[in-house]
Amino acid sequence: MRSFLVAFILITTLQAGAQTHAISNGQTSAQKVVIVTGVRFSYKLVQKWIDEYNKINPEIQIVIESRGSSDPGNYDVLAEVYEHHESLKQTREYIYVGRYAVLPVAVFGSEFASVYEKKGLTKKIIQQVYFHNLFADNDEKGNIKAPFTVYTRMQKAGVPSVFANYFGFEQKDINGKGIAGSDEHLLKAMLRDSTGISYLPLTLAYDHATRKPVAGLTVLPVDIDDNGKINDGEKFFGNLDDVIRRIESAGGRDVKNIPIEYLHLSVDKDNASAEAVAFLQWINENGQKHLNEFGYLLPESSRFDKSTFNDFASKRSY
Repeated sequence: MRSFLVAFILITTLQAGAQTHAISNGQTSAQKVVIVTGVRFSYKLVQKWIDEYNKINPEIQIVIESRGSSDPGNYDVLAEVYEHHESLKQTREYIYVGRYAVLPVAVFGSEFASVYEKKGLTKKIIQQVYFHNLFADNDEKGNIKAPFTVYTRMQKAGVPSVFANYFGFEQKDINGKGIAGSDEHLLKAMLRDSTGISYLPLTLAYDHATRKPVAGLTVLPVDIDDNGKINDGEKFFGNLDDVIRRIESAGGRDVKNIPIEYLHLSVDKDNASAEAVAFLQWINENGQKHLNEFGYLLPESSRFDKSTFNDFASKRSY
């Protein structure tokens, strides 16, 4: 009996000590959790924001969950790269925090990459190569001698929709092999084919550390002034920082043949937790400083208004 009592006292003491240690380190059993989901290629940037936010708010646990079949309303924060339909938009509050650009890519060393890294892609060639185009000139299509195999997303998704819509098509009109999964799966599948070509957002097309195209990939120059030919001044796609600088400095209206769309984050207007709103407020104030590092463009001043989300947050009562 005495040994049992001693053991009980020892266990109780250890548990109390562990709890005291946890509290002293900013941890509590009732730690608040914020769950973020959305487009997979945004996760590295979102994780950077989480890491920076937790330096000053360690008591809030923010986790990223891959999007499943669950209702979006089951998540605290949505990070998306396409516009929600109107019925959903009416229920959510947004910050349009940054932009992403989509570029044509090919497997490094392929005949197609070798030819069109020098020649570049005009709008007409992009339409002929990537899309089922009933109005294309068959003689002009025949002038593309280099073999290629287009890889595209199988499921309806943000990037292929943005890419197709920009050039006057729908996602279903994109030629080629449909790949199930995310944009990352699309990249991996394309790289296994020596004739592969596709389209990718900057953040996936370039290595964030070296600022060069990811190993095995060539980012193809495009006709950014849309005059029907590519000059040497338009061949700046070998370095991520050069691409970002050129697009940002030119302004959206002066950059042609590069689809550009917004990355936005949102919370439910009526049911967002205080912790989720506070996290988005922090991104609203601080998130832009990390955009270029991960291959995103700064938002246009006409679209990004800090005060809108801050006003929403100030009116919330918890």
